[in-house]
Amino acid sequence: MSALEHLPEIDNGLLRFLTCGSVDDGKSTLIGRLLFDTKTILADTLNAIEKTSAKRGMSAVDLSLLTDGLQAEREQGITIDVAYRYFSTGRRKYIIADAPGHEQYTRNMVTAASTANLAIILIDARKGVLTQTRRHSYLASLVGIPHLLVAVNKMDLVDYDQAVFERIKAEYLEFAARLGIKDVRFIPLSALNGDMIVDRGDRLGWYDGPTLLEILESVPAAHTEQAEDFRFPVQFVCRPQDSANPELHDYRGFMGRVESGEIAVGDAVTVLPSGASSRVKAIELGGAPLPRAIHEQSVTLLLEDEIDISRGDMIVKSAEAPEPVKQIDATVCWLSETPMSPARTYLVRHSTREVKAKVAKIDYRLDVNTLEQEAATSLAMNDIARLTLKLAQPIVADRYAANRATGAFIIIDESTNNTVGAGMIG
Repeated sequence: MSALEHLPEIDNGLLRFLTCGSVDDGKSTLIGRLLFDTKTILADTLNAIEKTSAKRGMSAVDLSLLTDGLQAEREQGITIDVAYRYFSTGRRKYIIADAPGHEQYTRNMVTAASTANLAIILIDARKGVLTQTRRHSYLASLVGIPHLLVAVNKMDLVDYDQAVFERIKAEYLEFAARLGIKDVRFIPLSALNGDMIVDRGDRLGWYDGPTLLEILESVPAAHTEQAEDFRFPVQFVCRPQDSANPELHDYRGFMGRVESGEIAVGDAVTVLPSGASSRVKAIELGGAPLPRAIHEQSVTLLLEDEIDISRGDMIVKSAEAPEPVKQIDATVCWLSETPMSPARTYLVRHSTREVKAKVAKIDYRLDVNTLEQEAATSLAMNDIARLTLKLAQPIVADRYAANRATGAFIIIDESTNNTVGAGMIG
C-alpha cells in the first residue's frame, strides 16, 4: 500500500510552492518523481517517457523527461519564463512554480516566488551548500515565503550517510541565522529512487521525520496563519443602465477581490485615500447575496451611503484604516534590459491604482551572490536594490512582510507600457 493512502481524507486548501536549485541537482527528477508517485501523470505521457527512456538505454523511467521542455528552451536561448505545473492528491491542490536557477534569471525566480507559500531548496548531497543555495535562500526570504524546506537530494550517491546530511544541515543553519531565516525544515531524499518523496523507502531508516508529500500536505495555506486586515482594491464600479428595470436605477456596486482579511454585512468601512466612511449594505457573488466575504474571493460590495468611489480606491475596515502615503521605501528587482534611470518618471501600479513616480534615491544595490551592499546610481536587469520612490498621488500600502498583496507593486515604463520592475514595500 502506498504511503499516500495513509493520509487522512481532508482538504487542506491550495498550496503554491516553488522549487529552486542548480541545473544538476535533480530538480526535474524531483518534480517528475512527485508527479509519478502521486499517480498524477496521464497514461499517454507516461507511455511516451517510458519509450524515450528505453531508446536511451535506461532500465528505469527517466522522470526528468517530464520537465525537459523547459530545459530545451534554455538550450535554444529562448526567453525563459516560469513554468507552472498543477496536480492534486485528492487531499490538496498544488501549483508548482519551477523557476530557472541561474543568476541571469533572478527576475524570473522573484516572479515565481512572489505567490509561493513554501520553497523547496534542493542541495546535492555531494556538493553541500553552494553560492547558488545561498542566493536562492536569500531571494525566497526576500519575497516573504513563510516556509523553507531544504531537500538534501542524491543521498543514494553518498550511501545514505547520515553524517553527510547532518553536516549540510549544520552549515545551512549557520547561514540561515545570519539572514534571519527562522522557519526552515530539512529532509534527506533520493529523487531518483523515490526515497522520502511520497513513500519512505527502506534506506533512510535513521530519519524519522515526515516525507516530502507529508510536509506539503500539512503546510498551512496562504492567509491562514495570522489575522489579516481587510483590504479591498476597487477594480470596477458597477452602474447598470437598464431602463426596463427601475430597481437597478440606484444600484451602485463596487467590484473587486478581497486581497486579505474578511468583511461582513453591517461592518463599518472607510474608502481611501478620500477617507469617506460608510457601512456594508450587501455583499454579492455572481448576483447571489453573501453574509460575508473572505480573502481571495471576487465580490461586489454595496454601501449604505452615496460615496464618490473610483477604480484604484481601497475599501478597508474603519478600525484598520492605514494612512495613505506619497513616498515609499522598497526593495526592487529590475526586470528590464533598459537600465533604470533616476532622471525618468515611471508609473507605479499598486493593486488597482496607478500613479506616476520618480526614484528619490538608491540606498544600495545588493550582490545576490555575496549578499554585500554596493553603491549604485542606476539598476541593470536582474539587479536588486533598496530605494525610495516619490509618488504623484497617495497610495494605500502595507509593509510587504505584513501583507504581500498590498505591500507589492510593479513599475511600468510610460513610453512602452512594459513592466520594468517589481517592488516590495517596507
